[in-house]
Amino acid sequence: MGNIVVITGASSGFGALTARAVADAGDTVYAGMRHTTGRNAPQVKAAADYSAAHGVDLRAIELDVGSQDSVDAAIGRITAEHGRVDVLVHNAGHMVVGPAEAFTPEQLAELYDVNVLSTQRVNRAVLPGMRARRAGLVVWVSSSSVKGGTPPYLAPYFAAKAGMDALAVSYAGELARWGVETSIVVPGSFTSGTSHFAHAGRPADHTAEAAYEEHYAGLMDQVAEKLAALAPEGADASLVSDEIARIVALPRGERPYRVHIDPADDGSAEVSDVADHVRRAFLDRVGLADLLTVTP
Repeated sequence: MGNIVVITGASSGFGALTARAVADAGDTVYAGMRHTTGRNAPQVKAAADYSAAHGVDLRAIELDVGSQDSVDAAIGRITAEHGRVDVLVHNAGHMVVGPAEAFTPEQLAELYDVNVLSTQRVNRAVLPGMRARRAGLVVWVSSSSVKGGTPPYLAPYFAAKAGMDALAVSYAGELARWGVETSIVVPGSFTSGTSHFAHAGRPADHTAEAAYEEHYAGLMDQVAEKLAALAPEGADASLVSDEIARIVALPRGERPYRVHIDPADDGSAEVSDVADHVRRAFLDRVGLADLLTVTP
């Protein structure tokens, strides 16, 4: 019997690719997205067409991670139909570009809501069932920017992803004794196969943005060009979705705590290795080494 998998932010990019890759492996996949009867209606049809053409079970579902009511309704519907959610993939997120000072506090709060608080809404809907069954997998799609190279003009996004990653690390230990696994997937900067940069938000304070442009003329274009140049040929976003599908398919107890998919190699893996080593050593020192692996 295959897994029942929920993926947030699955209308495009990593989410849509992951939904297809996991469904191809034989699992039942719910591709969560907003505006299923409006703006994303074409994506709903695309998921249904893919399911029919490939003989897989891929279903789009209305799931707005910014609304607890929407999250609860979606998870309630899935649970009613299948009795459980086996795998949750936290993929929903949004990027903004521009000088940090030019973003209002309200904009930062909105970005934090999408990238961090959204995971808490979905966790609170899904985790009670996983804890009751003493089984489950939570996959967090983080970012190499959390611990790797951090070019300017992406500060609000980087800060939000760092918050999400920190939450994932703490959740890993708190869920271990419940038998619920955690895998943190860390993509690098992919400029092919995603719409992060194309759909990125901009600062609300245009006066501050213009002032920075005088001293950093064309900086964002330079950063985007350099990131694209760092990526080797063939570095497509499907590398990330294929890795998530591989993790989901692994036997319980064999899923990795953290993996990096960073063709440009911005240093994130090196720093994460140190941080994760320190985490393991500290938990061992305080007598909590059992939190490093799921309880059978």
